[in-house]
Amino acid sequence: MKKLLCSLFAVALLTGCGTSSNDEKTIRIGASVTPHAEIIESVVPSLEAQGYKVEITQFTDYNTPNKALLEGSLDANYFQHAPYLEEWLKDAGKEGELVNVFSVHFEPLGIYSSKHQDLIVSNGAKIAIPNDATNGGRALKLLEAQGIIDLKDGVGIDATISDIENNPKSVEIVPMQAENCARNLQDVDYAVVNGNNALNANISDKLLINEASESEAAKTYANIIAVQKGHENDEKIQALIQALNSEEVKTFIEKNYGDIVVPLVPSA
Repeated sequence: MKKLLCSLFAVALLTGCGTSSNDEKTIRIGASVTPHAEIIESVVPSLEAQGYKVEITQFTDYNTPNKALLEGSLDANYFQHAPYLEEWLKDAGKEGELVNVFSVHFEPLGIYSSKHQDLIVSNGAKIAIPNDATNGGRALKLLEAQGIIDLKDGVGIDATISDIENNPKSVEIVPMQAENCARNLQDVDYAVVNGNNALNANISDKLLINEASESEAAKTYANIIAVQKGHENDEKIQALIQALNSEEVKTFIEKNYGDIVVPLVPSA
């Protein structure tokens, strides 16, 4: 999706995306709509009390936020995990130019259904999984953890459908774009869905089981704050990190998103 949304918050008036002056007391951050921008909004009063102006630009795609950060129209972005950032930079020929400075939360993949109340999977059940390499492997590992399929020995979260060694229920694995796993829930028996996509599609009540918070995925796919290399220790970036690394943010996440978003703050 290429469309870019510029949102107006009480904390910042954006007359155009990325057009604000590069002021040391202005923090320009790009974020996905849910939950990222909402989490940033929650810390605005704390940052304002320190004299900062916060400009939040909402994005609905996974490409533009890194471009904007590279171009300098943003000071930071918050929408991705580190493996995605590394892959995006490699594909763009910009390796090392953006860096991960802080982990805020983890969005577990979950198994959802609008047709079934449990994970007693019948023969031939149709299960949608994300078709991108990162989330597809995670989805297969989650299905394996529930005893639905068996993967080849030693296969990690980079598993592919060709790594399925045993499929006792002859389930049909249907890869599709990650956001469509949520949107097309009614067309399949089960779908493996990212937390943010579940929130956006309003299917949180259809959750049957999540990735474990202590899983390999939880350690790997934390959602991060990214900045340009060399700006990690800028005063305003450190102020943003400090504001996010709080019990208040932990409480905000738990209260508003339940099991769909897992806070990783405060951290040591």
